[in-house]
Amino acid sequence: MASAPSSSSHGSGGMHLPDDTRELVKILVVGPFGVGKTTLIDSVSEIRPLHTEEQLTEASVAVDDLAGLRDKTTTTVAIDFGRISLAGGIVLYLFGTPGQERFRTLWADIAYGALGALVLVDTRRIDASFEVLGLVEESGLPYAVALNTFPDSRDHSEEELRRALDLEPATPMVRCDARDRNASVDALLALVEHLLTLTPSGGAPYAPPEHTLATSPRTESQSR
Repeated sequence: MASAPSSSSHGSGGMHLPDDTRELVKILVVGPFGVGKTTLIDSVSEIRPLHTEEQLTEASVAVDDLAGLRDKTTTTVAIDFGRISLAGGIVLYLFGTPGQERFRTLWADIAYGALGALVLVDTRRIDASFEVLGLVEESGLPYAVALNTFPDSRDHSEEELRRALDLEPATPMVRCDARDRNASVDALLALVEHLLTLTPSGGAPYAPPEHTLATSPRTESQSR
């Protein structure tokens, strides 16, 4: 069973991998625009995270939905990258992806080789998550859902949220605050535990599908 690391600050473990490293696992951190992907990777990474952010400009207003995001001034335009070591020699490489539709073409490259995805959801904007969930499901990647808590988030029951997101019963769903390291690590652990349940006893680790992402957008009839 995977468990949380003891390190709590960037660079405390150095750039080198721990001596007891047994498994290197690529994980996607995905979600709609402004959901907290960069914040979560910042919170948990044991190395200084890599960010590719640009300032939001007036030109983006027409294409980026800023509803409920009045304080957001930057956006990821390629990837966020971080690393976290778990007990048992498991090291997660975390790749955050842009949340806007116009960056969809980056998904195939970023998702290549990933074993799973942590999907961040803002319960104030449930419908903003449908497109990302569709992309992850098309890719065939196992995933867990992390409900990122905001000060004005409404309190919904787990049953209501699962129904709204159309989640399979086996799909993990946890609540977290992306600013809080412990809560964010717990969300990642929920995904790792889910991936371990997909590993045949005594068999090879779960392998990603050959084609990590469908090349064509979902049609209207396939939309959630």
